[in-house]
Amino acid sequence: MSTKRATDGAFNSQHIDRVADSLLAIEAEMRRSGVWSAEAPSAEALLSTQPFCIDTLEMTEWIQFIFLPKMKRLIENEGPLPAVSGMAPMAEEYFRGRPEDGRGLIRALARMDELLSNSAP
Repeated sequence: MSTKRATDGAFNSQHIDRVADSLLAIEAEMRRSGVWSAEAPSAEALLSTQPFCIDTLEMTEWIQFIFLPKMKRLIENEGPLPAVSGMAPMAEEYFRGRPEDGRGLIRALARMDELLSNSAP
């Protein structure tokens, strides 16, 4: 996976601020849509070696318990951010036929995809 350091020119403080704001928007949308979990998955489920813990977590659990904390740590520690992201299409598939309304979360994830792929203005 390609990454860029948070301190590289392309990832200036404004860009980092937009990524941080996007993380907050994802969390807020998850809470609004009712997919935010009050309880963490088991430690074993979080140790999955499969991409996105697909064998042990729902997509929304992966976002809440893996993606959001990892991204927050990267920002706080000025670590390398992923240079490419494609979560919105995965979320579209996840919410297809589910009772939850995932449109807001899909939009928030699409914004993060744009930011991480460095195509956002």
